[in-house]
Amino acid sequence: MNIRVLGCSGSIAAGSRTTAFLLGDDVLIDAGSGVGDLTLEEMARIDHILISHSHLDHVLAIGLLADSVLRLRRAAGRPPIKVHALGATIEALKTHIFNNIIWPDFTRLPSAEQPVLAFERFDVGDVLRVGEHRIEVLPALHTVPAVGFAVLPEDGGAWVYTGDTGPNAALWERLRNMDVATLVIETAFSDDEYAVAELSRHLCPATLARELRHLSQEGVRVYVTHIKPGEVTAVMKEIAAAGNAYRVQALATGQRMTLETARHPG
Repeated sequence: MNIRVLGCSGSIAAGSRTTAFLLGDDVLIDAGSGVGDLTLEEMARIDHILISHSHLDHVLAIGLLADSVLRLRRAAGRPPIKVHALGATIEALKTHIFNNIIWPDFTRLPSAEQPVLAFERFDVGDVLRVGEHRIEVLPALHTVPAVGFAVLPEDGGAWVYTGDTGPNAALWERLRNMDVATLVIETAFSDDEYAVAELSRHLCPATLARELRHLSQEGVRVYVTHIKPGEVTAVMKEIAAAGNAYRVQALATGQRMTLETARHPG
């Protein structure tokens, strides 16, 4: 099973798209601007959207996708796309986006009986059955209620996405007892913006290095996401200089990742 990186940038610019991962062909993990690179037919196959938190760079494509695929899904008799999120995130989406002011309420369109979107609440620690996938909801520590996700293949070797988070002891406590093959972890700022990262509950290379010391497993593939446009080279140079125990790579839009347990040497 593949995970396609539709977007992994902390903001937008030419070639930079905000966070979205396509799991198989029917599950989105976050719905940033990268969703716009899918064809209409690819969008219409999406049955589930898992949202890490309510910030715009992670949710902005939900309403646009719903508008784009409504006609195709209605013609095919498809059920609503389920948007899975924390209760606080669902409330934020209802209040601030799907309010018929910023965007139409697609949980009631084309009709209240047969909408194109339906919200499904989860809580931290839940293990969801999403299509053919098992996905655990992980703790995150951000400026709004937030989570990460672990995709749990049947044969072990989880693909873990931290979501947006600052230093977070609860995450490492959970991962200590999980077989992790791949870790996708955010690092939004360079070290010269340490204070901004701390205030906004993001990581920078210095805090990333401290966090990765809690990752006790060998051979985990570590990828950095959410770097701001134009900052990738500088941030990755600082990460390399920090001397991490893991070979840390920058995630790239368009990259395809496989859910398999093979590891590279740590």
